[in-house]
Amino acid sequence: MTAFLEAFWQGEGIGDGGDLEEALQSYVAVKPDDDDWETACAAPGAEPRIERFASFDAYLDNEDALEVIPVTAQMIMSALAQQSA
Repeated sequence: MTAFLEAFWQGEGIGDGGDLEEALQSYVAVKPDDDDWETACAAPGAEPRIERFASFDAYLDNEDALEVIPVTAQMIMSALAQQSA
């Protein structure tokens, strides 16, 4: 089975992916109007993170995440730059 990753912003799931880059690209959904990811990520409550699950089935079965990956502004900017390339 393939790992499943879910991206979170302000405590809410905003997208998912089968790998880290794909999950990071989900942040396009909350892209700040001024493209200032540093400020957006530092805003109270933003707390961007990605949770990695063993599989999509594990996610659906509400199993605990295997890993929680803190997301930085640079990680988001790099992933979105690759998406538009």
